Amino acid sequence: QVQLVESGGGLVQAGGSLRLSCAASGLTFSTYSMGWFRQAPGKERDFVAAVAWSTGRTFYTDSAKGRFIISRDNAKKTVYLEMNSLKPEDTAVYYCAADVDYMTLVRSTTPPRYWGQGTQVTVSS
Repeated sequence: QVQLVESGGGLVQAGGSLRLSCAASGLTFSTYSMGWFRQAPGKERDFVAAVAWSTGRTFYTDSAKGRFIISRDNAKKTVYLEMNSLKPEDTAVYYCAADVDYMTLVRSTTPPRYWGQGTQVTVSS
């Protein structure tokens, strides 16, 4: 059974930082591309960042570029999202996702194969 378990969310002031973690089990982590998505209240779930399994290539949505960093540790089967210079508009539930196809995560036109349960990030002004 595949599980993706996020942690690291919380309440932070604008301008602060958080690091989210997503621990994977039940899959061959090193062969899955990993991504982060977020869903704000009343809005759709949106792509944030992805890291490819084969090359380590990364891709970010425009609002995350220069502020967020996605990384992975295959030995720990964990993907991270370091978030800096946080803004109130970053407030959302953040979800980890896994798919063998990196472009499935990046294009976000079809759901990734696996989702985590989400972790709340709240940025106060």
